[in-house]
Amino acid sequence: MSNKGYFLPVSILIAAVLISASLIFTVGRNSVPADTSAEQEASADQKPGELIAPVTKNDFFRGAENATVTIVEYSDFECPFCKDFHVTMKQIIEEYDGQVAWVYRQFPLEQLHSKAIQEAQASECVGELGGGSAFWDFADRVYDITPSNDGLDLNELPQIAEEIGINRSSFEECLESGRTASEIEKDMKDVEKLMNWNLERTGRGIGTPFSVVISDDGQSFTIPGALPYEQISIAIDQLLNSNN
Repeated sequence: MSNKGYFLPVSILIAAVLISASLIFTVGRNSVPADTSAEQEASADQKPGELIAPVTKNDFFRGAENATVTIVEYSDFECPFCKDFHVTMKQIIEEYDGQVAWVYRQFPLEQLHSKAIQEAQASECVGELGGGSAFWDFADRVYDITPSNDGLDLNELPQIAEEIGINRSSFEECLESGRTASEIEKDMKDVEKLMNWNLERTGRGIGTPFSVVISDDGQSFTIPGALPYEQISIAIDQLLNSNN
């Protein structure tokens, strides 16, 4: 899958901005400022697909492995918008069977949701111990039961892992070791680049969820926030039609 790209076509971009403005580009509990350190600077003329790590077999993805369109989501388990977007993306994968892949990457806003980092580490432990299918089962269950905004009891994490077939003691050992923190740090490096790219283009930071859409013919654009199914499907359809 190529990670080169272009901006979202103007007609879709206008609709996306109008809807997402109230969701994400505000200084609220689910938005964060950009890190403007020199090491993380990104040029506004770069394409979003060029700023993130290429999708590999080590990513947790749902859908067709060789899909025409890949949506890379950076998400926070305690973000209420992410909870809504998770449902939307499950619908996208179901209805675009074989055409769209969904990659989940970690963007826990620990300064806003103190439990998010541990939940992210827990999900990585489940993925390490049980593979991609177990990761998605765990993610689905966490989003199903969390009230968001630090409402989930962290004592439920081992129980969720056990319910989906993960050995409880192995899960607890992994979580206590903190060894999956490095995986989250890798995802956050991508986010820092995206934040600075978006800051230079719009003057704003980014929040969760924040997604990069990449097509196999080299196009890419961002989905800022929990856009509804209808808007995402318009963008996907245009990409799929351009590949025909």
